Amino acid sequence: MSKTDAAGSAALDRILTLELARVAERAAVSAARLRGHGDEMAADQAAVDAMRRELNRLPIDGTVVIGEGERDEAPMLYIGENVGTKKGPKVDIALDPLEGTTICAKNLPNSLAVIAMAPAGDLLNAPDSYMDKIAIGPGYPAGLIDLDAPIAENLAAVAKEKGVKINEVTACVLDRPRHARLIEDIRATGAAIRLIGDGDVAGVIHTTDPDETGIDLYAGIGGAPEGVLAAAALRCIGGQMQTRLVITRDEQVERAHRMGIDDISRKFTLEEMAGPDVLFAATGVTDGNMLQGVRFGRNCITTHTVVMRSSTGTVRYLKAQHTQLEKFHLD
Repeated sequence: MSKTDAAGSAALDRILTLELARVAERAAVSAARLRGHGDEMAADQAAVDAMRRELNRLPIDGTVVIGEGERDEAPMLYIGENVGTKKGPKVDIALDPLEGTTICAKNLPNSLAVIAMAPAGDLLNAPDSYMDKIAIGPGYPAGLIDLDAPIAENLAAVAKEKGVKINEVTACVLDRPRHARLIEDIRATGAAIRLIGDGDVAGVIHTTDPDETGIDLYAGIGGAPEGVLAAAALRCIGGQMQTRLVITRDEQVERAHRMGIDDISRKFTLEEMAGPDVLFAATGVTDGNMLQGVRFGRNCITTHTVVMRSSTGTVRYLKAQHTQLEKFHLD
């Protein structure tokens, strides 16, 4: 990945932090209008439309590196799409306008609108495949977890550093048949498990604040694009993460090679997935462990957003009341 130059010419303007929050808010509100209606595609499309519209208003020359899919699969916010006014810094953008489409359609917890931004070349361009992941939040010594170590060793290491017994540690895992052995191994240690049906990004992000979410460690196989988005959040807060692509088809190998990943079996560190100056924003669509969902009042709309920046280590929670409701209407 290319990095910012010595003069910092590619550094992101701090004002983009708030602008990114606005982008996430618009997508979340559009999706929230359809939560609980059982139509995943409609909710996702509403979020995509809103996010793309707002991105094209930003003073950036942006390229979507993690998006809705490749150009032939996604009409908007596809991988490689250029967004912004082109009158600003060149940036990479990773996004999921509606993280947890099924969650939103069923009005279940932890659906989010998520976006990350970094100077061009500073976000991993990952193929649309699976990715094996392990992650913990901040406050631990470097190298505490290892993707290749047994899960029991990782849990024991976390418990030791927290100064608690292993049965006081909680791991978050996607509830999928592929994780049957992982779940069995975690339970054999005495640790607790928080099973989630969807919301891979949210699952990792919850490790950033275990006192609030009750989640100490995330493990298991989920989407590679979601892995990059989660890495952006962890980079901001100082967590740890290791990943490896899970490639099952020849076309995925070819896609990874096109994206500059020559060794598909390599283990990525957090720093390799997200550079030193990353902006991250997530707005709650439905109520969750960290963020409240969108509230529709008679005269205002209320949103709850977390915004992070890695270069400053700043985390802001923004609870906004929007009274000019017309700004959420599509042009």
